[in-house]
Parts: sequence; structure tokens; C-alpha cells
Amino acid sequence: MPASPSTARAINDRLALRLLQQEGPLTAGQLKQLTGLSRPTVADLVERLTVSGLLTVVGEAGEQRRGPNAKLYGIVADRAHLAALDVRTEGVSVVVSDLVGRVLAEASLPIGGETGTGPAVEQAVALVERVAKEAGADRLHTVGIGAPGLIDPSTGELRDSSGLPEWHRRLVAALQERLPEARVSVENETNLAALAEQRDGAAQDRDTFVLLWLGHGTGAAVVLEGTLRRGASGGTGEIGFLPVPGTTALPSATDCDGGFHSLAGSAAIVELAREHGLTAEGPAHEPVAAGVVRAAVGLVSGVGGVAEAAVSGVGGVPEAAVSGDVGRTVVPPGQSSESLSAARFLDALADRLAVGVASVVAILDPGCLVLGGEVGQAGGDGLAARVAERVRRMSPLPTEVRASALGGSAVLRGALLTARDGAQDELFAPPGRWSAR
Repeated sequence: MPASPSTARAINDRLALRLLQQEGPLTAGQLKQLTGLSRPTVADLVERLTVSGLLTVVGEAGEQRRGPNAKLYGIVADRAHLAALDVRTEGVSVVVSDLVGRVLAEASLPIGGETGTGPAVEQAVALVERVAKEAGADRLHTVGIGAPGLIDPSTGELRDSSGLPEWHRRLVAALQERLPEARVSVENETNLAALAEQRDGAAQDRDTFVLLWLGHGTGAAVVLEGTLRRGASGGTGEIGFLPVPGTTALPSATDCDGGFHSLAGSAAIVELAREHGLTAEGPAHEPVAAGVVRAAVGLVSGVGGVAEAAVSGVGGVPEAAVSGDVGRTVVPPGQSSESLSAARFLDALADRLAVGVASVVAILDPGCLVLGGEVGQAGGDGLAARVAERVRRMSPLPTEVRASALGGSAVLRGALLTARDGAQDELFAPPGRWSAR
């Protein structure tokens, strides 16, 4: 059954707006070429979207061309303002952008564990209002929030968790109350990080992959055939609770100590580094573990051949140079004790991470796993290669392991992308016309 004229117009409008969002300002001729629509149809949609306040002329194409055909059309960026929040146990970060995603203002605020629920909520909401004011936003159209914990799939709300501050759950309601015209939504932080890595980061060429979040804590996001999988209770990817060897106890329903978190959380990585004689400091906004890993990678990569030896034990490195443990390196004579300790620390960390990664691979066979978060980014290609080699020896399923391209900023980026998509879905589908979801 052919689409009605109104439905066809709505489809064409959304197609043109999506292209303008992705490509930037375009002429009517360029829109005709990219959409495959006829010249009259493009002329009609340009006029319709201009009258509706979604398009405007932003310049002309080429120095020698003048006239109607040279006009460059762009989305009216200030038609809506968006906010994104990255809510962490120890604070909150906020960014405000226009409709096309251009960042206008941003700020972060630490919130100590001793801060009461009411004051913490007030500080976070006040930060959003201040950043919006700095961005020149009279009102916010959509607010996207990334937070740790489970999102109830039936309500879309952050579920209660004994391991997280109460102000996290109260914040969503408080923002909705203070910003009654805004659409406020919350999503698990790791899921948002995966969305960002797929759009702009390490997984741009993958429809199926798993993101292993390595920050203060651990988590995972599962994307299968282009769809983010949340599970029956919203708990897909709670890998911190995965029982693993090498811990002193089993995790409980309310505490992931004893699970994979006990091996790969920031505190565990820092302790592992101390056991190898390594310490480091980093920016206050990132986990200490990221600084330790970054320093170790720097020590190892600064010496030719060490990284390669640590990964494979082959390819020019004699098997005798590798101990009985998987891929564990004995650095050749003349190597400094500091870089030797760094290499062994990275080997031990890769051993730990491979336990969790191999479990994910055995169940999901994603073909690609991204080491995300601040720690995954700090480890870079060297740590990713170490983990990949161990997984190759542990599993018959081929799995590419990649380092995060966005690190900890992926949560905020994912929240902003989600907010922008939501706003555009509404604004690009005028009332009374067909809307795709």
C-alpha cells in the first residue's frame, strides 16, 4: 500500500533533516543528489521546513555562484537546547548543547560522600541551571542522564541500589520538577558509553560488540545486530557480579565484592600495581587506576620490543623468554627494573581482564570487545593486545579487542547523543504527521 501524500512528505522531511544534521549545511541541489528526490519535491520540503522554523539560509556555496541555487540551508541550531549529565558516585558533569550537538557550556562538580541527599540533589540541579544560563539557553528541551545502576525497563527509572548514593535516584525527579517543560530521561552509564563508542569511537564499524567498562567500577554493555540489549530486569552487563577465580569470596545480591569487580575495579588495579612496585597519580576527575595504567604503558612502550614480547612470546621473541603463564614476559637483560615491573603489572592485569572477557565471549560471541572507560583508554592498544592474546588462547571464538577511543567522556557523549536523538525525533516530525520511532 503506497504512502499517503502527508506520510510521504513527513518521510522526506525527516530524511532531509537527518542529512543536514550529519553533513552540515547543503544546497537544494546537494539535497536532491543525496536524497534521490526530484527537484520540485526538494523545493517543497525546503520551503516547508523553513516556514516551520527548522531550516534557515546560512550562506552560499562557492565564490562564483549566486542566486537561489547557491543558497546553503542548515538546521536552526538554537531551535532547542539540550543538556547531558554524567552522574558518578563522587560528582556530576554537565554539558549543554544546541540542536545539532554543538557544545555551548560545560562544568563539573564534586559531591562528597558526606553530603546529604537533599544538599547533593540541590547542588546537582543548580549546576544544570547554571550551565544552561552560561549557554544562553532560556529553556532546556531535553535532558539526558547517564548514571550507574540498573534502569527499570518498565518505568525507565533508576532502580534502588544499596551500593549507590540516594541522591542519584532523587535527581531525576528534582530535575523534572525544576524543569517542567524539559523531557528528562536516564540511562545506564555503560550503555551510553557503548552508544558513543559506536557512533564516534572504537566501534564505529561494528553492529555487534561488547563494551567492558573499566573505571571506578566495572560494567558491560551488549550491542547485538545494532540493538542495545538491556535484559528482562535491565541488568544485562552487570559483570561486576560475575563469580570469578582469584577472589576470596563470592559476590552477593547486594555487593559485588568477590565478583569480577574485585579483580578489575579501580581499587583492585591500584593494589595490583602496588604489588608490582608501581604508583601514580592522575587528574582528580578520573580513577587512580587510569593513572597507574597510563604510567605503566608509558614505561613499557618507551623501550623497544617490550610491548611485543609481553603480548605474544612469538614473532621474534623466543618461547624461552616467556614463562609458563599465558603471554607472561621475561624482559631481556639490560631492561630497567622499573619497566620490567610495569610489563609484569600489565601482564597480570591482562590476566585478570581476560577472565571476564572470556566469559562474555563464551556466551555472546560478539566478535569485538572494547575496553572502555578511563582505564581502558589509558591501557591503549598495548593492554588491548595483551587481553586479546589471552582470550585467543582461552577461547576458540575469534574476538578482536580494542581500546576505547573516548574513555570516561563516552558517558557524557552518549547522554548528549541520546538527548539530541530524542529532541530531533520530536522536532523533525511535525504534529499530525507520521513519526518514526
